[in-house]
Amino acid sequence: MFDREKWNEILEALTANTFRTVLTAFGVFWGIFILVILLAASNGLENGVKKGFDGIATNTMFMWTQTTSKAYKGLPKTRRYDFRNSDVDALKQKFPDLLYVSPRNQLGDFNGVSNVVRGTKTGAYTIYGDYPELVKQEQMEIVKGRFVNQQDIVSRRKVAIIGSGVIKELYLNAEEVIGTYIKINGVNFMVVGVYKKKGNNNGNAEEAQKSIFIPFTTFQQAFNFGDEVGWMAITANDDASITELKPGILAFMRERHSIHPDDERAVGNFDLFAEFQKVQDLFNVLKFIAYFVGTLVLLSGIIGISNIMLIVVKERTNEIGIRRALGATPGAIRSQILLEAIFLTIIAGMFGIAVATGLLAILNMVLSTMPTDGMMFINPSVDLVVVFIALLILVGSGLLAGFIPAQTAINVKPVDALRAE
Repeated sequence: MFDREKWNEILEALTANTFRTVLTAFGVFWGIFILVILLAASNGLENGVKKGFDGIATNTMFMWTQTTSKAYKGLPKTRRYDFRNSDVDALKQKFPDLLYVSPRNQLGDFNGVSNVVRGTKTGAYTIYGDYPELVKQEQMEIVKGRFVNQQDIVSRRKVAIIGSGVIKELYLNAEEVIGTYIKINGVNFMVVGVYKKKGNNNGNAEEAQKSIFIPFTTFQQAFNFGDEVGWMAITANDDASITELKPGILAFMRERHSIHPDDERAVGNFDLFAEFQKVQDLFNVLKFIAYFVGTLVLLSGIIGISNIMLIVVKERTNEIGIRRALGATPGAIRSQILLEAIFLTIIAGMFGIAVATGLLAILNMVLSTMPTDGMMFINPSVDLVVVFIALLILVGSGLLAGFIPAQTAINVKPVDALRAE
């Protein structure tokens, strides 16, 4: 039940020296403010970095061939070998936890000689031979038309998907692209789609739009690759870790190509999931630091409140003695001091949360007007769980701040208190 007299006493005690009370509350205000801002900043940085992974199947590894470093089964050291189409099917059968095994071949690059012709215009572009699932593994958006489909693979259709960089250099402004033809290394391909790469592609965002994708089987046939596979993008199911599957995959490929079991160099690989986990671990550390620093700052405010409450108890020694003489129980005295400490802590803390939230709202309004492509700081915010944790911290802080002063108050003997001046 609400006790008006008790709360009037609390307000009178806290407003008896307003300046001192405000300075004391500022420590708690600043502590919770710093805690919320640090957590929001950590989330904003995490959101920005993770946006760079949008559209990528992060549970993925890439694998390619390199020269061997050990002689094995009569085969020489520094031997070269190639992946084959049969390796793709063998991997799918051997490892049922794999979601995609996408073989890929590559021809040329944007720094090479001109390999694409349209009319009187020519250009040098990277040509990829891919399967349909690649669009689910890379940061790619089909903005017009379509990507490679399974019928293209089966029928070895001569179709191509091009980027805006190719369009800019080979086509006129506003010219329709879908249905036109380009010639790649002397072979005609019909354009059936236009893609856009997401992210900044390690600072080469413009060049990322200058690639051309064709069906994998068409690539092998048109450019005389036989059944050779340049490299593979391998994605595991959500309930499996590609990092855990990787040792078995590499051992399996070494066995299939007569490579020494201890030859670590022969099969090149890059574990995207492991790199993503490193980023995730980094942000977990940043969140821990935010909680740690914020809690230390908040603790300094708690110590300040505790010290002031000790002074207040000292100043009210006579009052406490009178109340004890009139029959006030130690529990009543203790609850009075604890309530004062908790009330001051919660008011200061809630004000800190409100100011921090308002500042974050303004910052998000500013960020919303800026382009997000390549931005490393997006939507700094805290969720309701963090606010709830902050409230629990405030209540606990108030109890901690008031505990020692409350114990000091109930240890005062009525006779000694009445004798105090």
